[in-house]
Amino acid sequence: MLSRLAIALAVMSSVAFLVPATASATPPVATYEVTITNLTDGQPFTPPVVAVHRQPVDVFTVGEPASVELQEIAENGNLPPMLAALDPATNRHVSSLAPVGGPLVPDGLPGSADFDDSVTLTVTGDRGAKYLSWASMLICTNDGFTGIDGLRLPKQVGDTVTVTAAGYDAGTELNTEDFADIVPPCQGLVGISSGDPGTGMTNPALAEGGVIHHHDGVLGGNDLQPLHDWTDPVAMVTVERIG
Repeated sequence: MLSRLAIALAVMSSVAFLVPATASATPPVATYEVTITNLTDGQPFTPPVVAVHRQPVDVFTVGEPASVELQEIAENGNLPPMLAALDPATNRHVSSLAPVGGPLVPDGLPGSADFDDSVTLTVTGDRGAKYLSWASMLICTNDGFTGIDGLRLPKQVGDTVTVTAAGYDAGTELNTEDFADIVPPCQGLVGISSGDPGTGMTNPALAEGGVIHHHDGVLGGNDLQPLHDWTDPVAMVTVERIG
């Protein structure tokens, strides 16, 4: 099963789990350590997209339609569109992006042998940077994600801010809970084999046309089972200013 997972992670261009970091556009004046921990028992996350910014950038807003960039993360695990939208070279509100690594997989799942359930990233902020935002897909869902939008950064060296994050539904795709409609790495990460290869592409036939809202979780009855469900909060985020 892990060999199948390795192949899926290697060949899927649409589920872009491994992408290069984007350098800060201006010299940093502050440095932060950002630790993101998956608190679920059975729901893996895609690698987090983390940005430090000066003004609000609206990575997501509950009650509003998802952007195309957030839809790509929530449905397809496709990170590059959001990384491009938050590129400091073209987005004047963004100070820097954190490096992007691998999925966050809860201990006990078959895929946890190759990945961690927590990651600590170092990110910088230039003068005027006040906020941090983050988004990750809940991999074993149709269009679930988690993240924070516009967290205030700690001001002084040694200061720490810790918050938790809930699970959200992007409102862009019907929740079929069918492996045929879910990104391929899901099956390998949770150790379930299916005849459906899965997909990293948006299916217009499943378009929901809704808004971002609290995710009701996995209801079961199709391929997804209680194993994949969660209780909010699904993640914990700690930001410490270290320089």
